[in-house]
Amino acid sequence: IVCVCRGGYEAAAKHFAQADLDVNLAGRSFMITGANSGIGKAAATEIAKRGGTVHLVCRNKDRAEEAKGDIVKQSNNENIHVHILDLSSPRKVWEFAEQFKKDNNLHVLVNNAGCMVNQRELTEDGLEKNFATNTLGTYILTQALIPTLKASSDPRVITVSSGGMLVQKLNVDDLQFEKGQFDGTMAYAQNKRQQVILTELWSEQHTDIHFSSMHPGWADTPAVRSSMPDFYEKMKNKLRTEAQGADTVVWLAVSAAAVQQPSGQFFQGEELGWRGGGGGDFCSAPRPVLSPLRCPPPPFSLRFFNRVTLSALVRRDDIQKTGLFPR
Repeated sequence: IVCVCRGGYEAAAKHFAQADLDVNLAGRSFMITGANSGIGKAAATEIAKRGGTVHLVCRNKDRAEEAKGDIVKQSNNENIHVHILDLSSPRKVWEFAEQFKKDNNLHVLVNNAGCMVNQRELTEDGLEKNFATNTLGTYILTQALIPTLKASSDPRVITVSSGGMLVQKLNVDDLQFEKGQFDGTMAYAQNKRQQVILTELWSEQHTDIHFSSMHPGWADTPAVRSSMPDFYEKMKNKLRTEAQGADTVVWLAVSAAAVQQPSGQFFQGEELGWRGGGGGDFCSAPRPVLSPLRCPPPPFSLRFFNRVTLSALVRRDDIQKTGLFPR
């Protein structure tokens, strides 16, 4: 675990190539979910420093506005916009995306928001909350914004997964975690596995958009402190900073080198292929590492959509559960 914590980052930092991140992002638009704290806020700050227009998609308005103020102050960039959205509500996600497309362009989507609920909890739509936020919310938002991304130059989608997904094989038979004893940590890990599979499938379906998923390493973020208190107490002196956790997100979102990698890959923070020296703050050229547990051939992985699971929810066939209704 040391390699994905602060020690591993600091050892690799000697070989960072800062040139990959010496970019001017003026005129490019970025959406980052869960951007009021942690890795999302750190990534938003770095993008704003480089001149990008940043849309912060957050659940809590007060925290979002506070984060916006911090980012503007640190970056001297006023093009920071706050959007309030609960990703666990399918209807709200869909409606938000539809309105956003009317008013804005978008070059890069960063699916960073996450949820780890340790006791099984249902949303007002009757959906298990981890799944509703991490998998379904991410899916609906990305699908809805794909037309806008395709209309932009060099479009990208980065999904912040987790190394926890390595302990879970894809399970399409119990997406709502209704069978057996509920384990919030394993539910979260399964969601993160699902995000990696989604990234692979999106890359096959939309070849004109560059898709990536990644593991940020173990960082000292509010989410880790609140959702994994025992882990945090044991590891708090070894965790990466929020900025260190955001390094690969930033590289994937802004560098020209990132899109030279094949679309659909999973980037694992502890295995990095550094190119040249430089000593910058952020990583460059992490080597894509496909998980040893990546999905089997397409016939099985397509079950993820073809059963009465995600596809039924997103197609709005089950109105009571999704809250979505054709207009």
